Amino acid sequence: MPESGQKATRGHITETTPVVTAARRTGLLVTLVLGGLTALPPLSMDMYLPALPEVTGALRAPAATVQLTLTACLAGMALGQLVVGPMSDKWGRRRPLLAGMAVYVLATAVCALAPSAELLIGFRLLQGLAGAAGIVIARAVVRDLYDGVEMARFFSTLMLISGVAPIIAPLIGGQILRLTDWRGVFHVLTVIGVLLTLVVWRFLHETLPPERRHEGGVGQALRTMRGLLADRVFTGYMLTGGLAFAALFAYISASPFVVQEIYGASPQTFSLLFGLNSIGLVAVGQINGKLLVGRVSLDKALGSGLGVILLAAVALTLMTSGVLGEVGLAPIAAGLFVLMSAMGLAMPNTNAQALMRTPHAAGSASALLGTSSFLIGAVASPLVGIAGEHTAVPMAVVQLGCAVLALACFLGLCRPWRTTENRTGGPA
Repeated sequence: MPESGQKATRGHITETTPVVTAARRTGLLVTLVLGGLTALPPLSMDMYLPALPEVTGALRAPAATVQLTLTACLAGMALGQLVVGPMSDKWGRRRPLLAGMAVYVLATAVCALAPSAELLIGFRLLQGLAGAAGIVIARAVVRDLYDGVEMARFFSTLMLISGVAPIIAPLIGGQILRLTDWRGVFHVLTVIGVLLTLVVWRFLHETLPPERRHEGGVGQALRTMRGLLADRVFTGYMLTGGLAFAALFAYISASPFVVQEIYGASPQTFSLLFGLNSIGLVAVGQINGKLLVGRVSLDKALGSGLGVILLAAVALTLMTSGVLGEVGLAPIAAGLFVLMSAMGLAMPNTNAQALMRTPHAAGSASALLGTSSFLIGAVASPLVGIAGEHTAVPMAVVQLGCAVLALACFLGLCRPWRTTENRTGGPA
């Protein structure tokens, strides 16, 4: 990796400062820290999933209300990124990140003590708002350090590390439920938050030097975001990634009830199936980073992933609606496995393509990418339970709608056949 004053990448030049060069020399350590930050959201979500049916009984709340604890956390992560992203462009990456992690630990500890569903929803919202710091700043740090094909490869590597979280999180959650109740899940999350905060404080150095920081307040941040949204291609990748994530989150929200309530599986069986799907996502992400990036254009890999997601969503809709007759858990699980695995092509490539266009405002761009994903996912979450707990049709229909819209945004706004335009930053 070059350590001279500049490095050339596909279509543009990125300055390499001494701060960036020093950070790259500790590449493995930085990768592990950023992987931990990106793993925190799936840990916060997925470790809690096997406990959802238990929470409905313990807090005497309907399933739709308990699902709002997921929606609240997701919405908090979406809105928090809009604040933390521009803050990190102005004050650097470390200070906003450490402040967010401290609040995350406090909110998670209170979740473990919540006596009602309403209070749990409120502090899950605060947990999400604070946890947003890790998501948005991790992406901004990647943009500070890498560009072009290197950035796409790094995102795929992060997927390997952060992908372990959804594999082990439901397994850990299922085992915690063997020993204690759902509150124990939040006790464990609190400990994880404390440890990660200490690791960030000790090992993650500042990657945005003072000369590259933005001055100005809220008005300047809004103007920066408006300029980013005026870039049609950036907006296309942002919406494509957000809609693909919504299809994924429809699965996350509905699968505990689909697998356990409709098909009668145990929390441990659900955890194993969820982990298998996460392995598929991680494996395809590594195929993307190790084999495809540099040999196949990012747009071709992204388009292939979106096509597979669409086909899987069509199959799930046909199976759950009874068009193919009565099907058991195995075919449904297979369809969900294919859909989840294809996310390994969609997610890292949308992030890389969008951030490649925004070297001047990585924090704000990362905030918009994350906010759009989480807000669209927050809308999809309650829709999957709109027809009650005894049908999987809403989950499949939401996934199909998101897949169709994602492909439409990719083709209509990104226009992948115009590769020169897609590699060049700035409004199209």
